Amino acid sequence: MKRTADFPCHPPPVVGFADCYIGGFVDGFHTHDRGQLSVFLAGTVTVSTCSGSFTLGPGQGLWLPAHTLHQATCRTDLAFQVVYVDPSLTGADLPPRMFDVSTLMRGLVDEIIAMKYDFTMDDRMSAIARLLVDEIGRAPRIAERLLFPQDHRLRRVCEAITAQPGDCRDIDHWAREAGMARRTFTRLFQLEMGMGFAAWRRRVRVIEAASRIAAGQSIAEVAFDLGYENAGSFSTMFHRTFGVAPSTLRPGTGPAPRP
Repeated sequence: MKRTADFPCHPPPVVGFADCYIGGFVDGFHTHDRGQLSVFLAGTVTVSTCSGSFTLGPGQGLWLPAHTLHQATCRTDLAFQVVYVDPSLTGADLPPRMFDVSTLMRGLVDEIIAMKYDFTMDDRMSAIARLLVDEIGRAPRIAERLLFPQDHRLRRVCEAITAQPGDCRDIDHWAREAGMARRTFTRLFQLEMGMGFAAWRRRVRVIEAASRIAAGQSIAEVAFDLGYENAGSFSTMFHRTFGVAPSTLRPGTGPAPRP
């Protein structure tokens, strides 16, 4: 089984599979009638919802409740596991969240996937399902999603910036793009987002930077691509946000930092 379309008519309350996508693949906006736990084994991906986006790398997981409209954009070749959870299970109404995947959670996911989809939900599998949902709820959140505004004019600006994080055009340009005076733009942005435009754009850049460095791109190249004059100023900004140097994200150097 590789896709939800392959599900039997009456699947067990938890069912999953492992899969891989090539870099650049976009799984367009869609929903599931079950909660979705994704565990990422290799590569990086950006998962977008109506209210924001998450950028994830190896060792991280994402929970989306049932009926959440979402899209996945593979930034590199991607290997992952997915478990779909029936919303009737106690605790499966959790809001979207991103977290580091514990050893216990990975073992539970492996066990569910190994059972394919034709197993009986006996006492053992029921216990595994309950424990998995509990682990999702207990997992400490990391890298909260990048929020988007509700105002369509501001959202248009934010989507343009996330598409080109290295764009250095100033706030006056973006206010004009939104069809607003600068003061109106800054006031509305602060009201909707709880932070200023400059702070939000810096957050876009550090999330983009973390994804690129984790995928193997050099720090100097990332700094230049994202509009920084040199790697030193970029590293200072990165450390201020994450509390660690960007070199800690290089493949094989340990767990991802927490903003």
